[in-house]
Amino acid sequence: MQRFIESSHEIQFEQDGLGAALLGLVARVSKLLMVPAIILVIAAIGANVVQKGILFAPKKLEPKLQNISIKAAFKIFSLNNASEFIKGLIKLSIVSAVGIMVLIPQFQRVDTLPMMELPQVLAVMNDVAIQLLLVVVSIIAVVAVIDVAFQRYQYSKKMRMTKVELKDEYKQAEGDPLIKSKLRQIRSERARLRMMSAIPEADVVVANPTHFAIALKYKPDEMDAPRCIAKGQNLVVLRIREIAEENNIAIVKNPPLTQALYASVEVDVEIPPEHYKAVAEVISYVWSLKGRLAPA
Repeated sequence: MQRFIESSHEIQFEQDGLGAALLGLVARVSKLLMVPAIILVIAAIGANVVQKGILFAPKKLEPKLQNISIKAAFKIFSLNNASEFIKGLIKLSIVSAVGIMVLIPQFQRVDTLPMMELPQVLAVMNDVAIQLLLVVVSIIAVVAVIDVAFQRYQYSKKMRMTKVELKDEYKQAEGDPLIKSKLRQIRSERARLRMMSAIPEADVVVANPTHFAIALKYKPDEMDAPRCIAKGQNLVVLRIREIAEENNIAIVKNPPLTQALYASVEVDVEIPPEHYKAVAEVISYVWSLKGRLAPA
């Protein structure tokens, strides 16, 4: 434009000379802007491809009656769209206000422009344009950073799950706690029934006398040491004693040994060596009552 204005005296106004000059100017500017425009288009397409990949959806181009329905039109006025519209107005207001604040001091120089040469006028316009551009771009950058942070906050808040969703996800991943509790109860009940069914095979029940009870079994040819086949406390003790009495199994009251065995021995596990002597004395006593010989 500066070259066009400076050489305006060379333009021929006859025979469409002005039109030819303007067309030449447009042609030169178009050539200069061609490369940046192509670069911007490629960058825009490339950014979209990097984020979302290559999408080919020809069905989106097909005309649909629901797209022109009144119901679909009212969906535009959603709360999300309204908030985005308000945010856009706020951004535009901020940028406009800052731009006006930058231009107001320059209005004092308007009176002096007619007294300047054309290059000076162009230089002033250039300075004002660059100053305005830098300020506006800086404000837009700050607004963009704030907007990105707000969008991330909204997205993270939107992605949070409610307590019901958390419970449902936990049920899917770990199973329903109620069902798991019921299964544990069933397994415990079956284990207790198996334990009770094994008591008739015991050689002796060591008791304390109603708080703890241990049923011991010993077969020298098959076991290295006596084995605990049942144990319990409180109400279970009564049931163990009842089964033992029904099957003529000796019940020996020995509170210290009973408590020690209950704390250190699990069901279907042989007793530890530190209890060999005390248990051997009990089993030898019981076997002697039944006329059986105790092993060496």
